[in-house]
Formats: sequence, structure tokens, C-alpha cells
Amino acid sequence: MKGLTLKPIVSAVALALALSACGASNISKDTSTETQIAPKVVAQQIIDNNASNPFFKPYDTYFGIPDFAKIKPEHYLPAFKAGIAQHKAEIQAIIDNPDAPTFANTIEAMEYSGNLTTKVASVFYNLTGADTNEQLQVISKKVAPMLSSANDDILLNDALFQKVKAVYNHRDSLSLNVAQAKLLEDTYKSFTRGGANLSEADKTKLRGLNEQIGKLSLEFGDNLLAETNAFELVIDSKADLAGLPEDVINTAAQTAVKRGHEGKWVFTTSRPSITPFLTYADNRDLREVLYKGYVERGNNDNANDNKKILAKMAALRAERAQLMGYKTHAHFVLEERTAQTPENVYELLNKVWPAALAQAESEVADMQTLINQEGGEFKLAGWDWWYYSDKIRVAKYSFNEQQTRPYFSLENTLQGVFYTANRLFGITVKERTDLPKYNEEVRTWEVYDKNGELMAIFLGDYFVRDSKRGGAWMNSYRQQYNMDGVDSKPIIVNVLNYPRPVGDEPALLTFDEASTLFHEFGHALHGMLSDVEYRSQAGTSVPRDYVEFPSQVMENWMTQPEVLAQFAKHYKTGEVIPQELVKKIQAASKFNQGFATVEYMAATKLDLDWHTVTDFMPKDAAKFEAESLNKMGLISEIAPRYRSTYFSHIFSGGYSAGYYSYIWSDILGADAFEAFKENGIFDKATADAFRNNILSQGGSEDPMQLYKQFRGKEAGIDPLLRSRGLLAK
Repeated sequence: MKGLTLKPIVSAVALALALSACGASNISKDTSTETQIAPKVVAQQIIDNNASNPFFKPYDTYFGIPDFAKIKPEHYLPAFKAGIAQHKAEIQAIIDNPDAPTFANTIEAMEYSGNLTTKVASVFYNLTGADTNEQLQVISKKVAPMLSSANDDILLNDALFQKVKAVYNHRDSLSLNVAQAKLLEDTYKSFTRGGANLSEADKTKLRGLNEQIGKLSLEFGDNLLAETNAFELVIDSKADLAGLPEDVINTAAQTAVKRGHEGKWVFTTSRPSITPFLTYADNRDLREVLYKGYVERGNNDNANDNKKILAKMAALRAERAQLMGYKTHAHFVLEERTAQTPENVYELLNKVWPAALAQAESEVADMQTLINQEGGEFKLAGWDWWYYSDKIRVAKYSFNEQQTRPYFSLENTLQGVFYTANRLFGITVKERTDLPKYNEEVRTWEVYDKNGELMAIFLGDYFVRDSKRGGAWMNSYRQQYNMDGVDSKPIIVNVLNYPRPVGDEPALLTFDEASTLFHEFGHALHGMLSDVEYRSQAGTSVPRDYVEFPSQVMENWMTQPEVLAQFAKHYKTGEVIPQELVKKIQAASKFNQGFATVEYMAATKLDLDWHTVTDFMPKDAAKFEAESLNKMGLISEIAPRYRSTYFSHIFSGGYSAGYYSYIWSDILGADAFEAFKENGIFDKATADAFRNNILSQGGSEDPMQLYKQFRGKEAGIDPLLRSRGLLAK
């Protein structure tokens, strides 16, 4: 899914918020004087004994980019241990401060703590997603309970909570600005939501639940990665490649060589491989094999099966939520989101679902008619959808996405993204080939603001590889903030999974893949244009159902003729994409939206169903999923975008009870772009308002208040429905 954003731990407050759903250790709290003093000593001993560890001194690099060349797997555990001990000492100093609790000596002091943990976590968790290996996976299993224990040691420390509570109870007399008031509110809530008001017995129980959930989450992700990497469709007859474009065949040949099948062709369940095969391969039997290989991941009753893991996680989450006083895990999660309750989310989904399902059923009818006309004696199945919908797209619009590839080289599309950002916000970029990088495929740019000041470093990691998880996302190696005398400039990364270039040709993208580049750069802009004081409020540190909004807006410029004319040029001839093809793209943009909306919303409803269970007994995962899909009326020709056993967003990512966030944010995105359409797509006043009220503010203020400041009103749903062709203009 576009736009999944992962954030490293950034402070005591953010540590608590980021890890509260991951897990915790059941190590008991020792309040002896020796234990209170020991952490600082422990931290220094680790640092003294690991003098060559690059995490223990400032990076001797340009702009303070992580010194990837010097960072080795053996450096992480000592750095985490030292960081946690150092952080514990900083927290203890706050507790031991004899002065009355104040915003500065308690709330800000917590915000300023945990710098070493932040430093190592920002590298480690970026690499476990983008460039992992067995060593990092082993370390991850050791680190997760350590960090979870540190999280609980903060949130379940009553002496610290009493200080926070004292400040919070006097908040009306403190003359705080908006960002400070928000930081105080979030800090207090992180404690109450982290179990601070529980009895000692229940605190111990909470630690145990967190630990179990954290371990299961890691197992789920490891199983899915192993299952994805293990599957391959090996083709040894060229006749079975009928219908596939030449570039897809060449890529499959490269994959075969890489996997030890030289002279053959290999297709995998990665999106760059499976999607073109399902779209163009004439061999229906092989389409079925590959499709089932994808939709049965984690559901094969083997060592990598995820059914019992996810069912146990859902049950433990329900138990934890009720221990905390919430009806369900979804109620616990959504309290902190703009949606507020699962009932509100179901209400939204149920407004969109009927129109989307009706459109999908109409699409099924059209494809079945085509199958019958061609003499097919079978009913449309899931592995037929891409193949026949593409045929109808070609018939209706004389258009398929392969026609767009020559005009969207990766290089040209990057220039289109940079051009758009320059026109909107005045920023410029300069590529550097001499800066540190974690993989040779990564590209790096300096980013300059409209006043010429160097404001950020941007990294781009674009090609699929086995060491990278699937999908596309933005993250930060360092966030923007201006606190405690430090003016921190951001280091932002976009990670995608495009097919590698073949031979001497450049990497060529479909229109949809190019749109993803615009989307992810929208996230990057959110991080780079951040202008806040506190690190925990920087950039994309906003509610999960709001974080996709700026990137959804950014996608809109991709389709504008004025923008396309700047970069959508044939990679051989330099010819600008013909207006006739642009019109076909625009006409076809609403095609197949019934399918796209239904498969997404089915996954969204499945997520909510798993996380609104109220009992603690693990469900039969296969039966529960079947009942959920049947209840919503999902047609058999469409599988949810993510079935339970490979739904990593909710079982090994940060989207549990939150996968709805994409459509929730898309409502804001569609409504926000209306302002640009009304005033001009590069209107300076509108762009400035968007930057000043949305992109620069991060999580420093209530997000819906910020949206209303930008738009002058609340968002409506009609622009989204129109954009998807689900509502008459």
C-alpha cells in the first residue's frame, strides 16, 4: 500500500507512544538506590568498553548522516543497551529533582531525553525494513523486549506519573502556547493509556501482555518474509509466456538467474512481478498458481503459518484493551485518532461500500460477458480479474498501462516530482553521489529551501530486492526540531519496490507506479518542511488516519497536463507524452474503481472486525475471516487487498484498527485539492497556506483544526466519491 510510514523512537514521550502496542518485558521495577544510580554507570561502562562503536560519538559525516560504512551488526546491541541505560538515568534525574514539577523540568525534560536510543533506533529500524539480513532479524528479537521494558519502566513509574499529573492538573495556569499544551496533553495521555492508573498487579499483567504481543508481531513478520521469499513460479517453456510484454519477460529471466534457474523464467509474489503476470499472461492455469501463491501466504499449515499467531495477537489485544478500561482494541486505538471510535469508521465505510460494491458487480458482469464472447466456459475468478479488466480497458479506452512506460522513466518522474515541489514551495534539490548510504542502490540529494538555505537531505531507495520488505514508504533518519538549543535538520528517505532496469534501458514506470513516487514524496515533504520545536511533534508525527493526507494531495499534480508536459517524455525520443494518451489516462482513471475500492475496504473491514472482538479466546482464523467477508457481502471474484495471514500492516506494523486511515485521509486529500483547483494548481497563496497550516505544523496542534485553518471548512465526502467515479458529477 502506498504511503506506509514508519517512525523511529524519538523521545521519552514518543518512545512510550511508539512502543505501547509492540510489547514489553515483565522485568519487575527495582526502586533501590543502587538500581536508581546504576543506569548512568552502566551506560558509561558500555560506552568505554566499545570505543569504536560509531553510535557513541557524533557522526564524522556531511550533515551528520549516519556513518553507514562504519555501522556493523555487532554495534546495535551495545548501543541499545547503553541508550536504554542512559535514558533510564535521565528519567530518574527528573524523578529525583527536588523542585516542584514544572513544564520545563518534567515535560520538556522528558522530551529532551533518550537521544542515544533515538540515534540507534532510527538506523536500526530503517534498515530492518529496507535492507535487512538474518543478523538484524536476530537482533530485532532481542531488542524488542528491551525497548518494551524501557517503555513500561517509563509509563508504569508512579513517581514519574505523579510529577506529570501535577503539571497537567495546573495546565490552565501555565500560559502554554498551542504546541506546549499539545505536548503536555499527549504526555499525560501516554501515561494513562500506558497503564499508569492500574494497580500493581494489573501493571504486571500489562507487561506480560505487551511482551507476548511484541514477540508474536515479530514472528508474524518473519514468517511472512520467509513465505514471500520462498514462493516462485518457474517457467521453462517460452510458450507459457504468451501475452507478457518483453520487459516483463526480461525481468523474469534476470530473476531466474538470481534464484539459480538460469535459462528459465521466474515470477514471484512481489507486486512488480505478480501484477504484470496476472494482467498479461494468457495461460490461465499459471495465473491461478501465482495468484494462489500470493493469497495463501502464511496460510499453508507449514513452519511459516500465521493463523494461530494472528488469532492469539487479536485475543491478547482485546484482553489488554479491557484491562485498560476500553471495550475493544479498536476503541483503545481510535481514541487517539481523528476518527475517535470504530463506530465512526464503520459509518464512513458503510457510506462508500454500497456504491463501490455495485460498481464492482457491474465490472464483473462486463468481464463475464467478454469471457462468454470469447468462447470461455468458466466463471470469472480472482486470477482472471487483472487480465480481463485490462482487455476491457483497452477496448473502452484503447489504453493499457504498458503504453505509459516509455514516458515515465524513473529519472524523468523524479524530475517531475522535484519540479512540482519547486513550483509549490520553492524548494530545489542537488544530487550528491559522495554521501553515506546504506546500500549502493540508494541515491542522495541536498534539499534547499526557497531562501537558498540547506534544509534537508533526501534519500531515495527505489528497486525491489530480497532484503527489503514489500510496499512503499517514507521514514526519517533524523527528524526536524528546534529544541534544547539544537536546530535539527531532517534526513528523510523514500523506499519503494520498482522493477529493476533491464539491459541498457532506464527503469520505466507505469502511470500508477509513477503516481506512487509522487505519493511518497508527499510524505517526504511532510518531513522536510516540518518547522516545529519539539521532536515528538515533527513532520509525520500525526494521527495515523491523518498521516496519509498530505501524500494523497501530492498525487493530484501527477495528472495535471501542465506538470506532465514538464517531465512525461519518451525515454528514447524526448517526445512529450501525447495529449491523446493523456486524455486516455484521464478517461481510464475511474476505470476498475469498483474493484480497487472494494478490495481495499474489504481489508479495512476485516481489520476492524479482528480488533472489535471482545473475548480473549483465540479465534479459528480461517473461520473468522470467512465469516467477516461473508457478513460484509464481499463477492467471490475479489479477495481483500490483504488477507489475515499476510496483513502485515495490522499484525506486524502500526496499523492495527487503523487500515481505514487511507480512505479517511483520501477524503481530506480530495477535498484539499479542490482548493487548488478553485484557485490554480500552483497558486502561491494556496500553496503557502498548505505549507504553513499542514506541512510545517506536524503534530503540534489538533490536526482537524489545522485542516480547517487551511481549508476554511470541514472536508466533505463528495470530492472523493467523484474522483473514484462513484458519484455523478
